[in-house]
Amino acid sequence: MTKRVLVVEDDLLNRMFLSDSLRLHGYDVCEVDDGAQVMDAVRDYAPDLVTMDLNIPHISGETLIRRLRRDAVYAKMPVLAITAFASPRDEQRIRQLGADGFMAKPLALQSLLDAVGNLIAANENQASSVPALS
Repeated sequence: MTKRVLVVEDDLLNRMFLSDSLRLHGYDVCEVDDGAQVMDAVRDYAPDLVTMDLNIPHISGETLIRRLRRDAVYAKMPVLAITAFASPRDEQRIRQLGADGFMAKPLALQSLLDAVGNLIAANENQASSVPALS
C-alpha cells in the first residue's frame, strides 16, 4: 500500500522539493502551507507521517507537534521536524516536544528519504508488536 505523507511547509520552493521528491519515490503526498490547516489535513488525509516545518504561519510547528502528541488518535503518528535552526540544543528541545525525527535545512534528498522511510517503518513495527485485545 502506498504510504501517505503530509508535507507542512510554507515556503513554496521547499514544499515543492519535499513533495516532488517524495512523489518521485512512491509516496502519496498532501501539502499544507499554513499551521491553521494542519489538524484538519491530518484528520482528512490520515497520513502515515507528517513532515513539519517549525516556522509556519498562524500556528507554529512546535505547537502542532504538542497538539498531535496530546491527541490519543494521533499521538503515535510519526513527525519529522524540519527547521533552519540546527543547533544540538534546538534538536533536543524539538525532540522533547515529541518529534520523532529532526532535519536541518537545507535538506539532502537521500537523508530525507531515509528519515521518512525509517520513521514510517519504525511506526509500523511498533504498531504490529502491540498485542491484540481479546
